[in-house]
Amino acid sequence: MDKAKKHQETASEHKATEQECASASDSTAVMPALNTEEPAASATGALNAALLNPKADIAVLDALENELFALNYAIGEIYSFADVIDPDGATDDRGEALAYLIQKSQEALCAPEIGIVLDRLEANPAILNEKQAAQVKILKRGRAQLVDVPVEEQAALSKLQNESSAVWHKAKLADDWESFEPYLDKIIEAQIRIAGYKNAEKDPYDVWLDEYEHDTDRAFYDTFFSELKDTVVPLLADVVAADQPTERVEGTFGQSRQWALARELVEMEGLDLNRLWIGATEHPFTGGPGRNFVIVTGHVHEDDVLSNVYSILHEGGHALYEQNVDEKLNRTCLCGGSSTGMHEAQSRFFENYIGRSKAFARPLLEIMKRHFPGPLGRLTPNQLYIAVNRVEPSLIRTEADELTYPLHIIVRYEIEQLLFSGEAKASDVPKLWKERYKSYLGVDVSDYQHGPLQDVHWSQGSFGYFPTYALGSAYGAQLKCKMIEDGVDFDGACADGELAPIRAWLGRTIWCHGRSKDPAELIQSACGKPFSAHYFCDYLREKFSSIYRLKA
Repeated sequence: MDKAKKHQETASEHKATEQECASASDSTAVMPALNTEEPAASATGALNAALLNPKADIAVLDALENELFALNYAIGEIYSFADVIDPDGATDDRGEALAYLIQKSQEALCAPEIGIVLDRLEANPAILNEKQAAQVKILKRGRAQLVDVPVEEQAALSKLQNESSAVWHKAKLADDWESFEPYLDKIIEAQIRIAGYKNAEKDPYDVWLDEYEHDTDRAFYDTFFSELKDTVVPLLADVVAADQPTERVEGTFGQSRQWALARELVEMEGLDLNRLWIGATEHPFTGGPGRNFVIVTGHVHEDDVLSNVYSILHEGGHALYEQNVDEKLNRTCLCGGSSTGMHEAQSRFFENYIGRSKAFARPLLEIMKRHFPGPLGRLTPNQLYIAVNRVEPSLIRTEADELTYPLHIIVRYEIEQLLFSGEAKASDVPKLWKERYKSYLGVDVSDYQHGPLQDVHWSQGSFGYFPTYALGSAYGAQLKCKMIEDGVDFDGACADGELAPIRAWLGRTIWCHGRSKDPAELIQSACGKPFSAHYFCDYLREKFSSIYRLKA
């Protein structure tokens, strides 16, 4: 989960191939006196220099970015460390601090004079370089999402989310749905109300879907998930009916050695450890204030080393994206991932397309054996490959295999729609969860920990986030296909454990651009064609038909 992206949305907002991402350097500015008169234009659209001071307006843009950077840096650090090092007693004070900072961020972005300057800059693109034009686009979008939301409503929601998250942590450990239930109802109610302020003409759930992935709505995801179902459901039936592999990774894996393994994995991925902090939490996430301070968290289960391995590979993908945004975009609204879907494309790419590939099994096993020679001594790379790709309908989303994973997402997507439409309340969720897990995955939900309390997202108000996990997986399939077409020796890089060619391609096509390009633009520019789910569907069919020896 990319927690950094979530805080960017809430607060509104190694160097990668500079040559392809060249832009003007940032400048530090003190907020100047504003010229708030609307500029006059001639019949030809030329600028009226008497009424427009380009330098002053750009200085306002720079000063706004500096202020938002400072506020969001503090928000990102406070928010990210909340689940990692904060004691329980800090919950209320942290909530007050976050509410204040988020309010100040909203006030800075939504000030009337800022709207005038941003409109004026947008209307006069000739005075902007490529970077500045992208800044204006993103700031105007963020402003539009917040300008009509009362600051006290936004501040109250941040307090509620902070408190709800703390309650969720305790509720999950205690398997206590009832204590979390009222918070879920309150968050839904608040987010429906705030969605009305953002866009009264739009369905509330569509408002939040669009904020996590620009230009998406239920119609988009309904089409996407329908295509996935048409592939996954019959393929899963064939896999379940086939002979099941017996390969498994079993043993006892000490915590300290698992953390040493995690550190070696992020080094292999290519992360800059001088800009990385690794910690432990109940639900793994990636966060932090920005590209030069990225926080990656994981969890350790002594009877399941693979949980930590793939959580770290996943979160490492998020961190690579954050660290490799062009440094010229640092301290601006453009520094960060384009969207949660594009962020999940990177995390799922390193977790699955690399981490669960046949070619990567050998270098991965070599690292694992260095830390656990006893339980893994006789395991072969092929046995590891089969074990980590075993298809087994299960209860926990984060531990799910690639084939059944989309079904976990569909369950959450459908329940979120029911909650936002008023067709269901929090008290209905456990029953809905059980019914859908039985219907889609054929498994019985035994308790709340393995059911609706397993994920942190709802406690933090992240409604509309879950669909982007499946979308990110599909983005990744298309990116991998184009990467190979462009000459990257994907299997060779994975087999050698030297991922630099893969990072270089992603760096110049996706990472360096930060938020300057929307997801659809990134896919089009990287792949030469619009997004299509068929790459992901083809990947799933080919991979699991081969592993389970299914007839074409």
